[in-house]
Amino acid sequence: MTESVGSGRKVRWGILATGGIAASFAEDLRELKDDAEIVAVGSRRLDSARAFADRFGIPRAYGSWTELADDEGVDVVYVATPHSAHRVAAGLCLRAGRSVLCEKPFTVNAVEARELADLARTHGRFLMEAMWTYCNPVVRRLTELVADGAIGEVRSVHADFGLAGPFDPGHRLLDPALGGGALLDLGVYPVSFAHLLLGEPDEVQAWAHLTEDGVDDNTGMLLGYDSGAVAVLSCSLTADTARTAVVTGSAGRIEVPAGFFHPDRFVLRREGREPEEFGAPDGGLRGLQHEAAEVTRCLRAGERESPLVPLEGSLAVMRTLDTVRDRIGVRYPGEH
Repeated sequence: MTESVGSGRKVRWGILATGGIAASFAEDLRELKDDAEIVAVGSRRLDSARAFADRFGIPRAYGSWTELADDEGVDVVYVATPHSAHRVAAGLCLRAGRSVLCEKPFTVNAVEARELADLARTHGRFLMEAMWTYCNPVVRRLTELVADGAIGEVRSVHADFGLAGPFDPGHRLLDPALGGGALLDLGVYPVSFAHLLLGEPDEVQAWAHLTEDGVDDNTGMLLGYDSGAVAVLSCSLTADTARTAVVTGSAGRIEVPAGFFHPDRFVLRREGREPEEFGAPDGGLRGLQHEAAEVTRCLRAGERESPLVPLEGSLAVMRTLDTVRDRIGVRYPGEH
């Protein structure tokens, strides 16, 4: 068991990086004021860290990641860098004795993901990928219904996530050095959704259009399972897709509307019955608060990983993403 955070005090957060997702997390975390507080922020530039600290009322600002990692007054660090820096940033924090919530995709590849998981276990620290979808109460209800046999045996999962762009030539999504492309940034959601319901696939096929710089901007995936189930998934930087998901079983189906990766409702359809709509609990948490609340629960219980977002599940997703990249021919700088 990792050292637990006493129930009598707030979990003390540090935020590593100061971009858009870091700001969204800080906004949402402030709503958990009875359970959490942001005590420090770190950036490669001190002026950026200070501006972020002033914006969110954070007492300590550091001009390096190392200083944040070494802050003994921090219980857990939220790593909000581009995913190409996740291994270095999260590894730095774990080695310094901090627990870590790391943005998704967990890392650039499965080798890096395994390294982080091993580091967390070696140092006895909590580590979780920030896959907010898995912590969403609507998604949790959906998986409960599927597990209880509400739609019979799952036969197929369809999910897509595409944005129309256009993106500036220098945008991180198009930069191979930053792990650019549709797959890791957007495709991680439909792949993770399929993994949640069907597990790691037995076969993976994929096709993609690549940019001149060698990153994918329109990708389709077909995952096959020995059970006979399939997952049909896509992601795009060139098309505004519906961003919906459908789970079809032998006795019915579940339809998740636009924004399937953070839904507020879904519809259960079964032959001979009226459609049933399930929604989010009234007065519940929103957005990124669900994952922050799960980290808080785990730290107070002394758990090293979350049962909602287990490390082996994150590693399995990374293996699938690696296989897709192998099929479509995407390699990042420094990879063999």
